[in-house]
Amino acid sequence: MYVLIAPCIENPACRARGITTDEDLRHFRRAVERCRRFSIDMVPLPCPETIYLGADRPPGSYLDRLATPAFAALLDRLEAEVRAVIRERREPPLAIVGVDSSPACGVTATYHSSVKQPGRGAFLARFPDIPAVDVKEFACHRIYLAGPLFSEAEQTYNLVLRDLLNAHLFDVYLPQEVGDTSHTRCREEHRAIFAQHIQALRDADIVVAVIDGADADSGTSWEMGYAYAHGKRLVALRTDFRVVGHHERVNLMLEESAAVVTKKEDLPRALGSLLPASG
Repeated sequence: MYVLIAPCIENPACRARGITTDEDLRHFRRAVERCRRFSIDMVPLPCPETIYLGADRPPGSYLDRLATPAFAALLDRLEAEVRAVIRERREPPLAIVGVDSSPACGVTATYHSSVKQPGRGAFLARFPDIPAVDVKEFACHRIYLAGPLFSEAEQTYNLVLRDLLNAHLFDVYLPQEVGDTSHTRCREEHRAIFAQHIQALRDADIVVAVIDGADADSGTSWEMGYAYAHGKRLVALRTDFRVVGHHERVNLMLEESAAVVTKKEDLPRALGSLLPASG
């Protein structure tokens, strides 16, 4: 299992001078962290811009400096090299992990001209048969799994969801695995559990919440509200067929703050998994 990655993710010095922000570096580190956590080989792509223009170059668009026959010939050669690597591995990569706005390795946007526009950069456009994901999206792999956890059935279901998400290369924080779960726990334990959950919510990239039941679990609802207020992405799972209104499954505040799926098998796709739904 491997991904092809833009080389600047491991070596930001490949990028044009002055364009890499602290946020970029955080995303690069988290992308590498995800690969190491799940034993995903990182196969760096060659950097056409560095080869053609050199390191420590000023920023520029494709039309400014790369729209030449010589650069096109370079891309021909580098594409052939990458496809040879894929053949040697005897399986396709999960994806290409690229970098937003890059004239060569952009995924969703690129500076083809002086104005950023949608689409792949010139090098990644050579691989339309391979899925591509921006590093900022790929880096978002830490999930806080919120849901009722008081009965054996609830705890078992949460474990099923954790294993499903782990299988799709997401790192899951499961609150039921933290602290004393008995009704006799002391006040100090309450404070410690609360503090650890809050930190996990802050660290999470995405909150997945189970909102089954006649009404959603109160703790889950609180966690969803906290996550929404802090700008976290929310995906809610409601398998319960009961509804409370014509356009409302359980609670409009919960539903409007999250993307809602009705089958656990749909969670990986909603989260942007790189693996097939059956994986």
